[in-house]
Formats: sequence, structure tokens, C-alpha cells
Amino acid sequence: MSWTELYNHHLLSIIIFLPLLGAVALLFMKNERLIRWWTLAFMVADFMLTTCLVFKFDSTTHRMQFVERYGWIERFNIDYYLGVDGISVLFVFLTGLVGWICVLASWTAIEKRVKEFMIALLVMQTAMIGVFCALDFFLFYVFWEIMLIPMYLIIGVWGGANRIYSAVKFFLYTLAGSILMLVGMIVLYFKAGGSFDIPYLMEQKYEFTLQAFLFILFFVAFAIKVPMFPFHTWLPDAHVEAPTAGSIILAGVLLKMGTYGFLRFSFPMLPDASLFFAKPVIVLSIIAIIYGGFLALAQEDMKKLIAYSSVSHMGFVTLGLFLFNKNGIEGGILQMFNHGITTSALFLCVGLIYERTRTRLLGHYGWAAKLVPWYAVFLFIFSLASLGFPGTNGFIGEFLILLGAYEEYKLYLVFLIIGIIVGAAYMLWMYQRVAFGKHHAEGGHEIKDVNLREVVAMVAFLVFVLWVGFHPVDFLNIVDDSVAHLISQVKGGELLTEAAVEAAH
Repeated sequence: MSWTELYNHHLLSIIIFLPLLGAVALLFMKNERLIRWWTLAFMVADFMLTTCLVFKFDSTTHRMQFVERYGWIERFNIDYYLGVDGISVLFVFLTGLVGWICVLASWTAIEKRVKEFMIALLVMQTAMIGVFCALDFFLFYVFWEIMLIPMYLIIGVWGGANRIYSAVKFFLYTLAGSILMLVGMIVLYFKAGGSFDIPYLMEQKYEFTLQAFLFILFFVAFAIKVPMFPFHTWLPDAHVEAPTAGSIILAGVLLKMGTYGFLRFSFPMLPDASLFFAKPVIVLSIIAIIYGGFLALAQEDMKKLIAYSSVSHMGFVTLGLFLFNKNGIEGGILQMFNHGITTSALFLCVGLIYERTRTRLLGHYGWAAKLVPWYAVFLFIFSLASLGFPGTNGFIGEFLILLGAYEEYKLYLVFLIIGIIVGAAYMLWMYQRVAFGKHHAEGGHEIKDVNLREVVAMVAFLVFVLWVGFHPVDFLNIVDDSVAHLISQVKGGELLTEAAVEAAH
């Protein structure tokens, strides 16, 4: 088979396993400088391939594209089955983007066990992209579980003082959710006549009581990953103790896998239950938006503030998705992408200033605008994007969710607006304390502004902050047909929902 044929017919496999190939090669390397450049080269190559994937993607259809399917474990009808639609292709691209930025963010921050750290990053990349591409539930679960190991190591080996506690907490929470998902997966397998085929499972009709049972199992698994209130308590610990690259991966990609699970499994496979439980989930989302915002407002640690802001921002996402209208779901998906860009950029900013000062306490800053002006400019733009300022990516996502909320139930707007106001308060308060106030810093003459490597990483995020902000249609067009099809899958059973619930009682 020629390289052209391999590229045309196995693009997803190449994107998934290229980082793993790079990790295997690292096993035989010793020079740390070479190890860093090798990892960066493989991550950049993978990102370029995900970019090609997006450009080759046909956004005029909801059908799965770049499909690869081969028998794997025939006894249980398990296939190596890959494909992407308008929803998943966006997050394959996001994962490719975040990957090489994580390498740049770790260039000088990781000083011990560099080879092992880079191997963990590459294995993580393979698992994350695999999750978004898998169309066999068993294969999906394999990739989902593989992610646990490198992330556990990244936090537990290269994290802060309480890294072991945070790593174990992250592992136990996520593993608990995974076990519940495994139970639901097995039930679906037998109910569908012995199939893990995700598109086939979407086409099946299940009685309401079974849907409700499976929805609860999947909900807990995905809510932990988001994380939704009250399953969020692992997140601040994991973020605070993780190295910068670990925080970027958590914020940029891992949190999106929970909401992706709702889109890929709960909504199309369990439509009646999804509609039935929508309002309780929206209530939990509203609590997360406001509660997470006030928790962020109370923080003195810059990294913990941004971690709690993720709880609030992901509350906007889950609320938008469970509105079950076009504006809500498209706004939720776009905000998933936006959060991956903006919050990753903010964690990168925290990591850069921490490398220079060895502190994250807001009370120790106040001089950034004077001593590191370029850093202060980037932090200002990313802070504006996080609070949803017009012209940035955060604005259009929140705007669509507001439109969707207005269509569904106008009272939701009150809570969303409170969340937006609190979000603006904690982001502006954080920026004011970092950039302005003191005119000197202890050892201030040694604090240097961002270098070329750091600027490249931040500009990569800045491009998408402005691109989505000024021309969101490029991204909305990608998801439009897939979202319309998803709504038809859910709402197709809407008229039957009341009858199904009554029958269950």
C-alpha cells in the first residue's frame, strides 16, 4: 500500500497512533534535548494531520466520515471501528492543538524524568484522540480507561506537594464513573443482541425504565468527568497539584469527554430518559454556574481560581446541551471548544508566571503590567475571553446558550446573567491583582517577560480566541448538520415520552 493510499484510507488510525509510535521510539533515547524535540515533532505532525482532517471533512452531512472498520474480537462482535462526525472532528482537532502546546509548556518546567513525562504525554494523546474517534463501544471504553494511567502519573510524579493525594482522588473518582459506564455498556450489549456498534445502538428503541436506568449510570460517569456539581470536588485538587501541561490537558480535553459522552451516548441512545431528566440536570448546571463562580471569587491561589471557574463554565455547557434546541446545543458544543482554548491559555499563563516567581498567590503579584508587559497583554485578552467579552470566542458561545435558554424557559436567563456577572467579577479581580498595584517585586530585576517559545504557545491559543470571536460561522458550519440530526434523534421520540413514562408507572 502506498503512502497516499495509507493517508486516504487510514487517516484516523495514523492520527491516533502516531503519538504512540513516537512514545515507543523515546524508550531508546537518553539525550533530554533530543527527547523534547522528538516529542514536539511528533505532536506538531499529529496536529498538522488533524488540520488536514478538518479541511477534508464534509460539513454538509451528519454521516460518519473517514470510517475504518475491521474485525477485532469476533467472538463478542467487537470491531476496530473508527469514524468522525461534525461533533467529534472538532475535538480531535482541539486535542491535536493542545498536544504540542503542552510540550512547549513543559520545555523548562519539567526537569526530572523528562523522558517518562514525554512518553506519558504521547500515550495520553493517543488515548484522547481515540476516544473521539471510536465507533465501537468496547474500543471507546479501552481508550477511555487508558487515559487514566498517564494522567495519574502526570499528577502523581510531576505534581506539587500534595500530588499523591490529588492523583489518587482523580483516579478513584474517574474509575468509579468508568465502572458504572461499563455496567451500562454491558446492559446495552445484551439488549442490542450482542453488539457494541455505536451507530447501531443509536438506532435501537428501549423501554423507558431501561433508558432511565442506563441514563443514571451514564450520567454519573460523564458528570464526574465534566465535572458537574456535586461531582466536582476532585477537579481543584487535580488542577492545583498538576504540572502546567497536566492542567492544560485537563481543561483543554479531558473535561470535554464528559459532555461528549452525553452527545454521543445519552442523547441518541436514551432520548426519552434524556428529555425526562433534562430539568434536574439544568438545575444542577445552574448551581454549578453560580456556586463555581462564587468559589472562584473567594480564591487567593490563581490556579485554584481558574480551576473553579471551569466548574462554572462547564455548567454553561451542560445547561446548553440539555436545552435540546439548536441554539442551546450548538452553543454548548462551541463553548466546549472555547473553554478548551481559553482556560488552557489561562493555565499556561499561570504556569509561566509560576516558573518565574514560584508562587501562585495573588497577593504576591501586582507588578505584571510594569515588569512583564507582554505577558500582561496576553493574560488580559484571555481573561476577557473567559468572561465572554464581545469579539472573543467566549462571547458567541454564551450568546447562543442565552438564546437557547430564552427559547426554552425565560427564567433561566436570570441565573445565566448572574453567572456571567460573577464570572466578570472574578476574572477582572484576578487580572487587577496580577497586573496592577505594586510597582516592584522581590527580585523583580530577575523577572523576565515571555520568550519566543512561550509567545508561540500563547499566540496559537490567541488565534482561535479571535477567530471564533469574529467568525464563528466557520466552526458552527462544521457541527450544524450533526446537531440537527442529533436533535431529530432525541425529539423523534418526544411525543412518545409522556406515554412511555405513564406506562412505566
